[in-house]
Amino acid sequence: MLTTGKAILDVANEHSFAVPAFNISDWAMFRGIVDISEEKNAPLIVGIHPDEVRHIGREMITGIVERAHNASVPIAIHWDHGATYEQMLQAIQYGFTSVMIDGSLKPFDENLAISKKVTDSAHALGLSVEAELGTIGANDSYAEAGAAEIIYTDPDDAVTFVEATGVDSLAVAIGTFHGFYPAHLLPELKLDLLKEIKSRVRIPLVLHGGSNNPDDEISEAARIGINKINISTDIKVAYHNKMREVLGNDPKVREPNAIQPACVEAMKVVAAHKIDLFGATGKGALY
Repeated sequence: MLTTGKAILDVANEHSFAVPAFNISDWAMFRGIVDISEEKNAPLIVGIHPDEVRHIGREMITGIVERAHNASVPIAIHWDHGATYEQMLQAIQYGFTSVMIDGSLKPFDENLAISKKVTDSAHALGLSVEAELGTIGANDSYAEAGAAEIIYTDPDDAVTFVEATGVDSLAVAIGTFHGFYPAHLLPELKLDLLKEIKSRVRIPLVLHGGSNNPDDEISEAARIGINKINISTDIKVAYHNKMREVLGNDPKVREPNAIQPACVEAMKVVAAHKIDLFGATGKGALY
């Protein structure tokens, strides 16, 4: 069931739900995310950003590809927040089926140019491409690249950008932060802005950063135009908080098979909630 991001997201776009893109950083997390997706019969995008690629190595990505081939639900393997054309070539070589080129911090013309260059090359090889327009905030050193504050996506720019680049999906800035939402700000999505962008570009839209945004807003965003939602902080916090608890309860515990199962289960609870919230439960039947 290994496939491209476009193949997964076009169905989500047609049926008005969002596919979770879970960022993983070790093998136990990856297996747990695939397991819960299969249990929920939900399509899955496995997100791996450049820091995570360096951490897990090419050999593990080969294993991820093999597991995806044997999954009962459609899976895309997505290079998240690629910064350069060279990284896109690396993603192609490693076996990714979907890539994101993030030129959102560049001037509009430069973002458009690199996004088109990546799209032309990726499409020639059958990969799908996500780009980003507008800037999602970043609140800590662990968050992916972002501005200190949100720069909201301009609908006119979105139309020009999508037509000129040919990207398959577009990450938009409508009121989210990478990492934890700043304590001094009220989490709020600009759903009217989302509706306007969606009515004009039509392609699948992506939401990066959703920690601390209210569930009802996230659910509504998935219903009215967001078709992919990235989840990293929430599942990693659940996984590693449980790990701290397990290790703290018994200072002698040391074997991974005694430590990790409880951590994976804690992560799966959060992941299952996200799958339900996005409307993806049972949608594997559509593929």
